Amino acid sequence: MSLFQLVSADWVAERLESPEFLVIDPRSVLRYTSGHPKNAVNFPVAKQRDPEGRLLGAEELARRLGNAGLDARRTPVIYDNADGRSAAFLAWMLAYLGRTDVHVMETFWERWVADGREVFYRPVQPTAREFVARLRPELRATMADVQKNAAWLVDLRTADEFSGKAEIDARPGRIPGAVNLSCEQIGANGRILSAPERLEEMFAARGVKRGDSGIAYCRTGVRAALGFLALERLGYNVALYDGSYAEWSGSGLPVEKDFEKTETEKGEGAHV
Repeated sequence: MSLFQLVSADWVAERLESPEFLVIDPRSVLRYTSGHPKNAVNFPVAKQRDPEGRLLGAEELARRLGNAGLDARRTPVIYDNADGRSAAFLAWMLAYLGRTDVHVMETFWERWVADGREVFYRPVQPTAREFVARLRPELRATMADVQKNAAWLVDLRTADEFSGKAEIDARPGRIPGAVNLSCEQIGANGRILSAPERLEEMFAARGVKRGDSGIAYCRTGVRAALGFLALERLGYNVALYDGSYAEWSGSGLPVEKDFEKTETEKGEGAHV
């Protein structure tokens, strides 16, 4: 049984005023106040990390989710803008904290607006409740887990980041043994996930095998959450490495890359 349910915009619209559901906006405060569905509360996933970029502890996350109005009696419903990353990351976070009732709107906020559905701008002040975390550690991979040689590693960054051409990190490249599937390929036709057959085909082409346990990562875990969502929905055994490449490369561990600067490019870089 999947940890997540994909639901239509109609399904969400019918439950906006139900006390049994809590619609959660995982976007920034600015995006939230630029328009949201009725009764939706804001829980920006970008703010759920400490100053070093690490995910906050389970106890603190549970406290914050409770303050946002989520408890065992209310079913979480998440929506997002048209890349789906924040929704996927919050869905993973909730699953890691023990929820098995997470619902994700399969289409995006832009479609909601384009369809002429009602839009609200005033922030919703939630009623604080008690959120109890029941951790599922198997859904979260650590650096040590990656070092144990998982059956497969899927890197959800761009091809340039994967190859080492893009110099976003001090040590460009990838975790050794990883395969690449850019997160932009996970969704299609205005939906957070492509058709199951298409996803199955893309993962299989990269050597991702059903039955084996694997890990999804990106740079900070947010893009990888889309891969996690897709793989989990397909029934694969997958964990999310939320420390991802930023933590791995910053720890001095081995990296692989395909791209090396020429001497001319190195010289040009010195003047930038």
